[in-house]
Amino acid sequence: MRGVILFDGICNFCDSTVQFIIKHDQAGYFQFASLQSDVGQALLHQFNISEKIDSVILIEDGKAYVESTAALKIAKNLEKIWPCYYLFILVPPIIRNALYRRFAKHRYRLFGTKKECLLPTPSQRQRFLS
Repeated sequence: MRGVILFDGICNFCDSTVQFIIKHDQAGYFQFASLQSDVGQALLHQFNISEKIDSVILIEDGKAYVESTAALKIAKNLEKIWPCYYLFILVPPIIRNALYRRFAKHRYRLFGTKKECLLPTPSQRQRFLS
C-alpha cells in the first residue's frame, strides 16, 4: 500500500514540497493529489476530513493524518537524513501543530500562489492520482 499525499495545488510552497518529496522518494512510496482535484475532494469525503483544512494530508494504512503529524510521517518515509526528523513526533501535538499552523497561515504571503495546479512531468505523472 502506498501513502497518498493531498496538497494545496495553488500554493507555491506546497508545489515545491511535492517536488522535494518526489526527489527524496526514489522508491515511489508516495502518490499525490491536490486538494482541489476531484480525487482530493473524494478522499476528503471518504476520510471525513473537513474541507476547511488547508494542511498537507497524508493517507496511509487506512488513516488520515494532518498538519505536523502528516509532515513528520512523510519525512519518516523519505531517504537519507529525513527520517531523523520523525523524532519530533515526541513533541506534544499541541506545540507542533501551533508552529505548523503559524507557518501555514503565512505561506501564501511568503511564497505566493498560482492560478493553476502543478502539471507533473511525464515521468512524474504516474505518481499523481486523477
